[in-house]
Amino acid sequence: MTSADALAATALDSMRSWSPLSPAQAALREEYVAFVEEGRGDVIFRGGAEHLTGSCFVLTPDLLHVLLCFHRKGQFWVQVGGHVEPGDESLAAGAFREAREESGIVGLVPFEPDGAPVDLHRHALSSRFGTCLVHWDVGYAAFAELDALPVVSDESEAVAWFRVDRLPPDTPDDFPVRLRTVLEEMTHRRRASA
Repeated sequence: MTSADALAATALDSMRSWSPLSPAQAALREEYVAFVEEGRGDVIFRGGAEHLTGSCFVLTPDLLHVLLCFHRKGQFWVQVGGHVEPGDESLAAGAFREAREESGIVGLVPFEPDGAPVDLHRHALSSRFGTCLVHWDVGYAAFAELDALPVVSDESEAVAWFRVDRLPPDTPDDFPVRLRTVLEEMTHRRRASA
């Protein structure tokens, strides 16, 4: 079992070593680093009203399709993800575990094995989310083939593939911009490593 302090330390290392392409993401990264430094392990598990979560943008390798779930509590289409659990070795590992659980796709391939983030998104939550008031979400990316058949979990009403340029209408207002930023980040990293 990984301690909250150890998970906070790996999350900090991951965020500090990431230089986001987007200036808005870079500014938000500084806020995340300060948030984790101030709260350390208290910001990892869902005990506090504000805490880190890990999500995963599951995409096809050609970046043309994204897997979304229709979130039962939120009543909107978003990427898969959720809370970190004590058995997770890192925030990225938690995000990939949640992605497998919520999508039913076991053969997910992480975009970057070291778990570098591709997205940060802080958002307030409605009362439907219980004691959680704010999620400081750290987004990662993984690949699956388009013919990978998703399975609905207890946390969603539906899971489906969508073209990245034809998202369903029931996504949060900022989701198309977030996805575009994620795709630009991933494309930039692919070019830099080529």
